[in-house]
Amino acid sequence: MSVITAKDGGAQGQLVGYGSKAYRNYVLFALTLIYILNFVDRALLAVVGPDLVPDLGITDTQFGLLTGFGFALLYTAVGIPLARFADVANRVWIMTVCVALWSLMTALCGLATEVTIGSVTIGAFWILLMCRVGVGIGEAGCTPPANSLIADYFIPRERSQALGFYAMGVTLGTMFANLIGGWVTDMFDWRTAFFVVGLPGLLVALVFKLTVKEPPRGYTDPPQAETKERASLGEAIHELMGKPAFWLMTAGATIAAFCGYGISSFQSLFLVRTYEITAGQAAIWINTPVALSAAVGTFATGWLATKIYKKHPGAIAWVPAVGLAVSVPFYIFAFTTDNLLYAAIGLVIAGFVKYGYLAAQYTIGQGVVSMRVRAMATAVMLLLVNLIGYGFGPLFIGAVSDIFFKSGVAEFGVAAGELARNQCHPTVLGQLSQNLQEVCGQVYAQSLQTSMVIMACLYFGSALCFLLTWRRLGKDMVDRQVINPVTP
Repeated sequence: MSVITAKDGGAQGQLVGYGSKAYRNYVLFALTLIYILNFVDRALLAVVGPDLVPDLGITDTQFGLLTGFGFALLYTAVGIPLARFADVANRVWIMTVCVALWSLMTALCGLATEVTIGSVTIGAFWILLMCRVGVGIGEAGCTPPANSLIADYFIPRERSQALGFYAMGVTLGTMFANLIGGWVTDMFDWRTAFFVVGLPGLLVALVFKLTVKEPPRGYTDPPQAETKERASLGEAIHELMGKPAFWLMTAGATIAAFCGYGISSFQSLFLVRTYEITAGQAAIWINTPVALSAAVGTFATGWLATKIYKKHPGAIAWVPAVGLAVSVPFYIFAFTTDNLLYAAIGLVIAGFVKYGYLAAQYTIGQGVVSMRVRAMATAVMLLLVNLIGYGFGPLFIGAVSDIFFKSGVAEFGVAAGELARNQCHPTVLGQLSQNLQEVCGQVYAQSLQTSMVIMACLYFGSALCFLLTWRRLGKDMVDRQVINPVTP
């Protein structure tokens, strides 16, 4: 296929998109596969957590740091520069390099162990943390250029559904992380799981570069649209500051990510501690169907919003708001029941109804800004979503869990430092006195259960933000083919 400029494409680009329909679908599939790998690699740590935590002797707070802030800090720090680069550079090359980098760093996580250099000993926790930082740097180059590519491949009226399909990478990636990582962990060990999951990404990066073409920028924009040079960071922020819908949506997505990343990071630990099953059983029996349900729900809610937008344009905001609110009682039920089957049912339903906000955050994030700042708008949104949501969500749950564990132990008259959580792990529990074993039975699982319930209730705040976003969409949306102007 010859290179087509946005100018030469004319009205054709606005009407049909870049390339043939089959090729556009292939590109969307390729981008979604990469997004799946993105979340497989980042979710794997939570899957192997039940075995990794006692093996390395780390606390819940440290585990929250590994799964959250340790990853998110560099992920967000380099996100803005990469997004600016994606606005002018070859997006396919950016994604290729980044996929290869995060895949390699994921594999290296399996080598985390205590290292002694001269008289200095570096603990396994710090080695693993550095590897997670590397994963974060690589994964920062995924979503901004991918969203920009989708915007140039698909015309506006098809873009919401395409972004909804792409957004399934979040839940499908989590599902495959559990399905593959859980099985490998039980059959071999948690270190092998990192090798098995990380290394194939190097091949995917190569195939992606060889088969995906870089489209002209703004190819699907209307031909009468004014063409300008890329916006400066100041201009981009100035445009965003005049869009309350963008910031309300970002607040809702950030709170949802805060809750979602926190819950997903500790879900395996919760299941293993509460129901005394293995990491692989938790991953395959519970987490996999939960993630599959969430993936179907992500696509279904995105499809639903796309179908009804002509009659109810605000659906792109109020559909996810309803889903987020409905998920709360099901989460509370799942985290408080003594029956594993009931817990699984509660988690499956909650996961299905809550993920409509993923398609909404990308559709609204790009729909309220001009073409030349799309990648930047996505990066700003993800900066907040990932730094606050992903960075502090798992850390919050881990810290609250440790607080409740320590206070619970103190209530039973056990002195500070006499009992650590890792001593309550079933593999070493028998080494404790009978009294300390009874204390473990009371606080080992309960402290994390309480933390999970508190986190689930915060979804109500996210639902409120999306309802408020709905009120502003009619005034703030630029892309009228995505959503018509309306005042609810």
